[in-house]
Amino acid sequence: MPEPADVAVVQVLELRAAMLAAIRRFFAERDFIEVETPAIVPSPGLDVHLSAFEVRSSTGERVGWLATSPEYQMKRLLSAGAKRIFQLCRSYRSDEHGSHHEREFTMLEWYRADATSDDLIRDTEELVAFVANSLDQPAPEVQPPWQRMTVDEALQFHANLTLDSLNGDEQRFFRVWAEQVQPRLGNERPIVVTDWPASMASLAQLKPNGMADRFEAFFIGVELCNGFGELTDAEEQRRRFERDQVERRAAGLPVYPIDECFLADLERGMPQSGGNALGVDRLLMLLLRATSIQAVMPFPAERL
Repeated sequence: MPEPADVAVVQVLELRAAMLAAIRRFFAERDFIEVETPAIVPSPGLDVHLSAFEVRSSTGERVGWLATSPEYQMKRLLSAGAKRIFQLCRSYRSDEHGSHHEREFTMLEWYRADATSDDLIRDTEELVAFVANSLDQPAPEVQPPWQRMTVDEALQFHANLTLDSLNGDEQRFFRVWAEQVQPRLGNERPIVVTDWPASMASLAQLKPNGMADRFEAFFIGVELCNGFGELTDAEEQRRRFERDQVERRAAGLPVYPIDECFLADLERGMPQSGGNALGVDRLLMLLLRATSIQAVMPFPAERL
């Protein structure tokens, strides 16, 4: 007879396989192409809040970094003419650990040329409902449409503050968001939060109202995804990368290089596009009402 722990592992394998099959079926039915991009990249991204694993050869020569996300390379495929692409891949972030984080995890990213962030929000709502139905998980609360709220509305509703009252103090913003706002988001059904401050645009374009064309979905207080109406201006993207390098240096963090090939392809022409990055382990955890992503992974770090 197998031990109980072995039964649990087999159940995890079966559920993950069913979920991955459902995700692939969802995108195949919508004419997406599944793509693969390298795990070792010349720049892992310059976001101040991400840390990467450096990769060196046996002689000590730096080869690159493990990808924190396949974003740059997938956008280069859009510049090459791809219209609808998705990828299921392992991503790596060296400082992430906890009940909702692992240093190595499964990421789903997809991009649509000639699409808006609203299109990607609808994709996300439909995808989550499709996966839940495929897993036979009774989850009527994830059926679309989801609730929507701006960042400013979320601050007012849950913390009695406004973005203006924070005076651009990002440290205070993140503290208030983590302690007072995010834990209360999506406790009844998923919610999509839009209109992030321009300083948090990252690789998103700015909207006519001056806010970032960025959205995040939350369910039971957990961030599920982070999507953009994508920035296509190479010069503006370079300015943001250079600003990120300055901030990383000032914070005493490793300063990663700018991916010049990505910017060159952006310069050659990337169409107006929407993209989203969704945590696959978190999605399964939330649908099963598990208490941690480790519970839905066959080999979390604690079991190695």
